[in-house]
Amino acid sequence: MRRRGMLGAAAIAAGAVTVGIAPRVRAAPTLSSAACAARYPGYRGADFALPYARYMQARTVPAPQVVADAVAGPALPPGAVPRFEDITRDLGPTGTSAVETGYGQGADGVVFVAVRTVMPRVTAAMWDWWFGWHSSEAARYKLWHPDAHRFAALDTDLTTADLTDRQKYVGNTTYVDEYVGPKLQQLGINFRDPVAHGFTVPSDQTIVFGRVGSSIAPVDLGWLAHQVRPIEGGAEMRSRFHLNLRGLHVPNVTQAACAVARGASVDPTDLQLSLDLGRDLLMHCGQEMNHLAAFLPELHAEFSATD
Repeated sequence: MRRRGMLGAAAIAAGAVTVGIAPRVRAAPTLSSAACAARYPGYRGADFALPYARYMQARTVPAPQVVADAVAGPALPPGAVPRFEDITRDLGPTGTSAVETGYGQGADGVVFVAVRTVMPRVTAAMWDWWFGWHSSEAARYKLWHPDAHRFAALDTDLTTADLTDRQKYVGNTTYVDEYVGPKLQQLGINFRDPVAHGFTVPSDQTIVFGRVGSSIAPVDLGWLAHQVRPIEGGAEMRSRFHLNLRGLHVPNVTQAACAVARGASVDPTDLQLSLDLGRDLLMHCGQEMNHLAAFLPELHAEFSATD
């Protein structure tokens, strides 16, 4: 099967784990299509009246050459794939790792992706603000990757709350529809406290750490982490994905019902997150981080003060 997708794996895993151990939840409500926000490509007319419209671009800029080279090159051999258990050392406050940009699949089936993005003029604080700001509406999410991003919503919208930027997203869940390569994914990403997981995070750095799951099935699929460290002239982001590490979560039944109403992307023939998906995710991450970083300083300066 070509390019097996995350959500199909979630559907299969959900069926395998629901006997006796799945969280008990209320039945999903019956919703009219008007009750759920739409999924749509690009920007539409009303979006251009939004205060941040000047940052909207018709297409995502290309990924850096180092990412394109890694996508075109071979996958890591299984023995060279870092383990998730070592992620706090991999993303330590100093130093570099053997794999900064690449992808592969370990002998245990875990798909690994690493991307390093150099970001002139950017700081870690800007990314903490972005993760607390961008998921309240689809048009904001599309700023990040206008080609692939289709929908975004929050479990609890804290974007205007009197909280720190980290408090707005840590512990919260964002629901997104996006293309990774040719496959539409419908995902729920629950952001976790990186320090509680064992990361060391100096005051001039940040680590955005999340559990990646299906927005429909009560199944977690893996982990992501984006470390932002200062370098001369700006910052570097070191992104990591470890997929096929499954678990369970209590679903948001309203968001699940809306995801189905938008048109569920579940493919029941997809049994496992594949190496192809890892390669596509490498390109996707390399594109979106590079794209947003080019104007994040201006976006942050204009809108962080109004939150």
